[in-house]
Amino acid sequence: MSMNRKIILDSRPQGMPEPRNFAFQEEPATAPAAGEVLVKTLYVSVDPYMRGRMNAGKSYAKPYEVGGVMGGGAVGQVVESAADSFSKGDIVSGGWGWQTLAVVGAASLRPIDRELAPISTALGVLGMTGLTAYFGLLAIGDPQPGETVVVSGAGGAVGMIVAQLAKIKGARVVGISGSELKNSYLKQELGVDAVVNYKTDELEEALEAACPDGVDVYFDNVGGEISDAVLRRINKNARIPICGQISLYNLKQSDQGPRVQSILLTNTALMKGFLVGDYAKDSPQALKELAGWLQEGKLKHAENIIEGFERIPEAFLGLFSGDNLGKQLVKVAEVE
Repeated sequence: MSMNRKIILDSRPQGMPEPRNFAFQEEPATAPAAGEVLVKTLYVSVDPYMRGRMNAGKSYAKPYEVGGVMGGGAVGQVVESAADSFSKGDIVSGGWGWQTLAVVGAASLRPIDRELAPISTALGVLGMTGLTAYFGLLAIGDPQPGETVVVSGAGGAVGMIVAQLAKIKGARVVGISGSELKNSYLKQELGVDAVVNYKTDELEEALEAACPDGVDVYFDNVGGEISDAVLRRINKNARIPICGQISLYNLKQSDQGPRVQSILLTNTALMKGFLVGDYAKDSPQALKELAGWLQEGKLKHAENIIEGFERIPEAFLGLFSGDNLGKQLVKVAEVE
């Protein structure tokens, strides 16, 4: 009988997660019941939002249970089907998380066309990552030609797509990251107009030089002092989509920062948090547009792929030191 290897949350972290917060387990894989499929994992996504779900407190998604499998996006291949909608060999994506074999309800799976793009893109530019960038920027940020769009975490998976979508819409784009390698990629490969390295640049001076006409849209992936500095430069009627706050995820105490209400009020600005699931009904059309831009060469995607199921925790922890250029994935198995 085939064995399912899985990674569980063994304990809740205090501050930065550590390898000891995870544990590896094995159990026999079960056969799918009616309406289910047995899926072999090919790729696993690791994402910053997972850190919030490791806590017990209220968040935008149900916390992971101690002793339960770490959930998250995955791409796999159907090895056994008890559902009319899928056959053995089909490539699918879903949220079964950090395990090698999973029984999944067919209704929760999305079929992947392997001819459209590499199947790994279903976890990136043609998956939740791309949709997050699309809806956050276009539905909330609504960039107009000639406006200045600032993207923090611009070297990460979502940030890179946001920067490119803003360029497609005719905006002037400023990317903020903590790496010269990432900033070089943003400028040379993605056509970003100006970059700021928050680790080596004097942040206030660098932002002033990069945004001489102020900021019309700020796509916030990081929060903290970076966002404080950007918000001081917003223009009248600015829009601020809040996607993530990675600088705060591992703090042991609540963050204390400037109160932004007066900035928003005096600039009649909009700041709005969002979840990609809020736009589920519009996702098929968004994926169609993203795929079109990808095929036309207007949209590039960068992936950082680590191989080996046992390295999933390592890949996840690397997110918080900025190791990844673009989307961080772990390759678990080959397509058969």
